[in-house]
Amino acid sequence: MRTTPSRRPELFAAGAATVTVVLWASAFVSIRSAGEVYSPGALALGRLLSGVLALGLICLLRREGLPPRPAWRGIAISGLLWFGFYMVVLNWGEQQVDAGTAALVVNVGPILIALLGARLLGDALPPRLLAGMAVSFAGAVTVGLSMSGEGGSSLFGVVLCLLAAVAYAGGVVAQKPALAHASALQVTTFGCLVGAVLCLPFTGQLVREAAEAPASATLNMVYLGVFPTALAFTTWAYALARTTAGRMGATTYAVPALVVLMSWLALGEVPGLLTLAGGALCLAGVAVSRSRRRAVAAPAADLAATPERAEPTAEPRQEDAGRV
Repeated sequence: MRTTPSRRPELFAAGAATVTVVLWASAFVSIRSAGEVYSPGALALGRLLSGVLALGLICLLRREGLPPRPAWRGIAISGLLWFGFYMVVLNWGEQQVDAGTAALVVNVGPILIALLGARLLGDALPPRLLAGMAVSFAGAVTVGLSMSGEGGSSLFGVVLCLLAAVAYAGGVVAQKPALAHASALQVTTFGCLVGAVLCLPFTGQLVREAAEAPASATLNMVYLGVFPTALAFTTWAYALARTTAGRMGATTYAVPALVVLMSWLALGEVPGLLTLAGGALCLAGVAVSRSRRRAVAAPAADLAATPERAEPTAEPRQEDAGRV
């Protein structure tokens, strides 16, 4: 079946979202290696610097200029909250709590995105989105609990994970309006730069730890910067410009299921039945949240009888035509 031109932007956005969740899932495998050698702040700074270098090179090749002035507020807020604060706090928090607690707390983020998007951006909260997020959240917690070891949880670690979830949600909601004025590449590049500047106090730690770290850990840190950060955050912004924040947040619930699969393939960690069930719930919830209710076509006779009731075609809004 041929794809109609009107469907192509939606398919491109779905493809970009898929690239994002796959690369974000792969990040967990790399973080395991790099996180054993690098401290939370140093790992965040090294990852962001690698991302800035990759994004800066792409911007030079594409001759991307500075973002327009109206976009800077959203870029600055998302850079501070999501690229900077979130990465440091999440790395720190996951060292203090077990996987089940982390899954429970951090995966509150997509729910907060939907609520903040409805409050601040005027996004709709359709029942299918809410139902899908509830199913996916249950699946994410199930995956986390099933993969937890003997580690414990501290109140401090729970607070750190909760702060990470809030920062993630705030960063996404702040990024959405910026995409109405700047391209996905501009928003990602300068957001990553803001986050790297915020993490500069960890420069000393990064230098000391990099001098003693094995090459595999440093390569994993660079991978985190180039692919799950530079590429995945750009494809995320591309997709976010073409849908609501809530629907994009719900899509990230596919990450726990992909982490299970990648851990199985890359690390030889055979998942149990409970883990597989949780992953299936994650994917089922994403499918529900991304689905749309089919419009019921009116009978032709009714349309012919009441032509004056047809609604005029709405003009496209600027924010629905985000640039790349």
